[in-house]
Amino acid sequence: MLALGGVCVFSFSEVVLQQLINGLILGSFYALVALGYSMVYGIIKLLNFAHGDIYMIGAFACLSVFGVISKEIPGLAGIGLSIAAAMVLAGIIGYLVQRVAYRPMLEAPRLSLLITAIGVSLVIYNTVMLMTNGQPLFFFSGIDNSAGFSFGNIRITYVQIFMLALSATTMLALSFFISRTMMGKAMRAIALDQDACRLMGINVNKIIGSTFIIGSMLAAIAGGMACVYYGNVQYNMGYTIGIKAFTSAVIGGIGSMPGAMLGGLLLGLLEAIGTQVMTSMGMSGSAWKDVFAFGILIVMLILRPNGLMGKTDVERM
Repeated sequence: MLALGGVCVFSFSEVVLQQLINGLILGSFYALVALGYSMVYGIIKLLNFAHGDIYMIGAFACLSVFGVISKEIPGLAGIGLSIAAAMVLAGIIGYLVQRVAYRPMLEAPRLSLLITAIGVSLVIYNTVMLMTNGQPLFFFSGIDNSAGFSFGNIRITYVQIFMLALSATTMLALSFFISRTMMGKAMRAIALDQDACRLMGINVNKIIGSTFIIGSMLAAIAGGMACVYYGNVQYNMGYTIGIKAFTSAVIGGIGSMPGAMLGGLLLGLLEAIGTQVMTSMGMSGSAWKDVFAFGILIVMLILRPNGLMGKTDVERM
């Protein structure tokens, strides 16, 4: 770090490390939502475009619950309980969406199922818009978001540490669940062959419903984290992150759980670094953030359409 005329100037290494921290925070949001995309796509080959709206519902639920309990349970404990409550609500809504809108369409052409997903997204989006009159709501956690550790000019706050720890714990728990539990093994089996699973006595509809519940809970965790981190929620917040999470899933290999995690973290890091590069060139870095994200999506679809960890589907004749 250099000091010129009393003004602190970041060294190159400090800028890179700070952007890595920012990118990991942003990437954890993308990764959690992308996991829900990949879980659903892996089992029923559906791009659930309503998933971003579940994220938005999770954020509103976290804000509402914290507003009720914050006087009795303030701070991180209250936030944790609010996120847990948001997970329950999002899980219920995710299951109901699957049961009412998607299950009757499972034997229909994929295009019909995709149009249904878009319709569900619009229903949720417009319902929340009417309930909030299109106005943003603000979240006051009572926590000093600037409190944390400093290493030179590098700053990491307690809230960021909490979010990184929560994201890492959630991803590790999901990896264990998918790889080690009977339900996780059933999910992987259904992704390969639903008819064979039915012949083996697996309740396919129950497993699909459970997949939607888990994916919706992951989106709610990300929504609650965003509520705390950004300090406000609004009805259209699910649209952008839904597209970014889909981009993350494509980068990692849609249908792959490790790929969704990797893709989300990579996209967050690339956005943060790309924003810093454009800012250093005298341009508005935030205005270029989406350009980087969707430019990466186009390049990935051209060069490696199956993603970094995706596998080529083999059609059986």
